Amino acid sequence: MTERAVGVMLPRDLPAHLFRTYALRAEALGFDELWVVEDCFFRGGVAQAAAALAMTERIRVGIGILPAAVRNAAFTAMEAATLAELFPGRVDVGIGHGMRGWMTQVGAWPASPLTMLGEHLEAVRAVLRGGSVDAEGRYVNLDAIDLNTPPSSVPRVLAGVRGPKSLALAGRCADGTILAEPVTPEYVAEALRHIAPTREHRIVAYCVAAVDDSADAARDTARPALEWIGEPDWDVHIAPLPFADEFRALRKASPSRADFGAAMPDAWVDQLAVVGTVDDARTRIGRLHDAGVTTTVLMPVGPDPLVALETLARVLRGGSRRAA
Repeated sequence: MTERAVGVMLPRDLPAHLFRTYALRAEALGFDELWVVEDCFFRGGVAQAAAALAMTERIRVGIGILPAAVRNAAFTAMEAATLAELFPGRVDVGIGHGMRGWMTQVGAWPASPLTMLGEHLEAVRAVLRGGSVDAEGRYVNLDAIDLNTPPSSVPRVLAGVRGPKSLALAGRCADGTILAEPVTPEYVAEALRHIAPTREHRIVAYCVAAVDDSADAARDTARPALEWIGEPDWDVHIAPLPFADEFRALRKASPSRADFGAAMPDAWVDQLAVVGTVDDARTRIGRLHDAGVTTTVLMPVGPDPLVALETLARVLRGGSRRAA
């Protein structure tokens, strides 16, 4: 059986008084996974995950992502092990380079982000498996690190990356890969080509999502969340698409991000987000899973996050999310 899960993201700017309500409702609505983010300078990923796990009973909680550049690998493993020990079988931990701008702000951007991330991933996974771990690298140095109570259910460690070399690193050093939005079947195929997995490897896809009885209304809701994807950092997501050149030309001709988002053809929005009617959204999720995605994480958009959560949950009804 190949797992095909549908998760939802907890918005990074969700008001604190809504955190418990949102987590409990995501579980009650039937989402398989709840993903929290650690973006600068909102909230810490480990703290959010611990709170969400303690508030709920079933839903799996993922952290996407912890920037390795600002963490010691042994302490990353210890935090992950604590979550896994307290909430066995319910934890995924995403680790990445960290956004260069943010890491530079805090004086933590390494000379070799790729080497740093590889050493960090390998060390964290080794410590979590239990036993004494030594490491002597450029960025990670461990001397007989041995968890006092290693978790019986080892959490999965995923790499949150996007470039070809980093994707290849994920294939070698992680249990899976988190792909940031926008995720299309074409981008999944290109990512898997670089990941080249030789063992079980999860693909978690973040997707801007909006569902409405009117497909046009859903697109209008999603457009502001797609404004950023015309910037250079997102080009690897766009390059595999048949309209990549037109996409770049439109962004170049648009005076602002908002103008760009408003001018995108409906057909592009349909490709770049899980958007439209319930049937449209289900079809898009199915195509992502067929392309190799293990978990589609829906990113709610719109003025009211709780209303968006309820609306997105409509895609869960009337059909199994797990298939052979």
